Amino acid sequence: MLKKIFPLACLMLGFYQAFAQSTDKPNIVFILVDDLGYHDLSATGSNYYETPNIDKLASQSYQFIQGYTASPVCSPARASLMTGLTPAVHGVTDWIGAAYGEDWRKAGRHTKLLPPNYEHALKASYVTLPEALKASGYETFFAGKWHLGGEGSYPEDHGFDTNIGGYSSGSPIGGYFAPYQNPKMEQGPDGENLSMRLATETAKFIEQDHEKPFFAMLSFYAVHGPIQTTEEKWAKYRAKAEAMGIADHGFTMERRLPIRQFQDNPVYAGLVEAMDDAVGVVTEALAKAGLDQNTIIVFTSDHGGVASGDAFSTSNLPLRGGKGYQWEGGLRVPYFIKVPGQKELITLDVPASGIDFYPTLLELANVKMPAGVDVEGVSLAPAMQKKKITSRPLYWHYPHYGNQGGDPSSIVREGDWKLIYYWEDKSLELYDLAKDPSEQTDLALQNPQVTKRLTADLLKYLEKTGSNQPMDDPEFDAVLHQEVLDRNKNVRMPALEAERVKMLSPGYTPNADWWGSKVTKD
Repeated sequence: MLKKIFPLACLMLGFYQAFAQSTDKPNIVFILVDDLGYHDLSATGSNYYETPNIDKLASQSYQFIQGYTASPVCSPARASLMTGLTPAVHGVTDWIGAAYGEDWRKAGRHTKLLPPNYEHALKASYVTLPEALKASGYETFFAGKWHLGGEGSYPEDHGFDTNIGGYSSGSPIGGYFAPYQNPKMEQGPDGENLSMRLATETAKFIEQDHEKPFFAMLSFYAVHGPIQTTEEKWAKYRAKAEAMGIADHGFTMERRLPIRQFQDNPVYAGLVEAMDDAVGVVTEALAKAGLDQNTIIVFTSDHGGVASGDAFSTSNLPLRGGKGYQWEGGLRVPYFIKVPGQKELITLDVPASGIDFYPTLLELANVKMPAGVDVEGVSLAPAMQKKKITSRPLYWHYPHYGNQGGDPSSIVREGDWKLIYYWEDKSLELYDLAKDPSEQTDLALQNPQVTKRLTADLLKYLEKTGSNQPMDDPEFDAVLHQEVLDRNKNVRMPALEAERVKMLSPGYTPNADWWGSKVTKD
């Protein structure tokens, strides 16, 4: 893990002021990874995954060690990046395509609640981050995963001049190796790696002659399932897992589903490394074009890593949970901002959210917030100058059952206190994140005044925003619900354990060409 560095104030301000005094508008490269957990990088604590290119970027960035997504699942988080608003406000509260209402029963999970409807596309009325930059003279480019609506709500409909690969799908249909099934991208030669293709397209754009500053967003489909890699990368990480010592079990039960306990998945590790290789292509392109000294680089994930559900790919421990969960493993993400001229790591412990990128990047780029646009995020630029920023609560609203085992819930964080409100039974959990970042000790009953105050604040916010809410299912059957939980424990978990052993066996061969090397999917 990168050690926390406390540089002299003049050093810290030196990077920022030298950059801020430039009269030229900086370019911006925004790298968004899908499903990447907070601890899925060497730079953030992994001893298993190898990410040298991202580690190098992190070592020259402002690293917000309390960086958060705005949602534990993808579409809501991405809508928040684009608008600077929380899901409770923009209304995209679940991944677009998820079942809701009575259709939810078809999932066969027999839950107490029926999830509410939600916005199924990013509203055209919002002035997005690329639209705000474009209005200020920026050229805009997008490559990769979009998942913010279908025809009429693609990247080119929300401010991007160029779109390569972004459409309605939330996963790489056809997988990570060509031939792809992507209507927004020309076919590549058989076996071409998708992450590398998206990075190469981004690099080509960077290396063009530009009369305007540019905003380029590389939005990887990786490391979302289906997880796939090459035989060479699998062999490397299988051997590494063996050298580190393979535990005799890999899963335990969370409340609804099994959850992975160790980072020892060699296929996922290869997928992470391939994504890191692709990041290196982009950073090298900036250096080759001589643009690295006038480009802001952002690196983050849309939410926590998939420890449960989907491909059960990684472990977020010591953070609890993962993608789709209400705990820190689902919400905490890598959060790096590199400004031109920066050569040192500067860590900041200011809580930062995905809604903050919009105002932060506008301020760093000397671009005024468009008239009539109100965002909930705050600019982190003052914190990057070692100035105090106004303390504010952070809110999350996910009134759905995730594919990964999370509960319909809403959350408020104020200072070190984090309160979770569960929609099923209106129960509450309260954690002191400074003392208990793993969220093992619920303090709600021990701190009734704090619990009452934060609950009132959260409910007031949800009422003010007109947020959607789940409803009781009149057909709920407690016996059938318990059967689902028992099956997950007694059938599904042993199957996952067997799959884990198989993937770590020397003779593992998923198929003839390795292009379809995916694990159990939800």
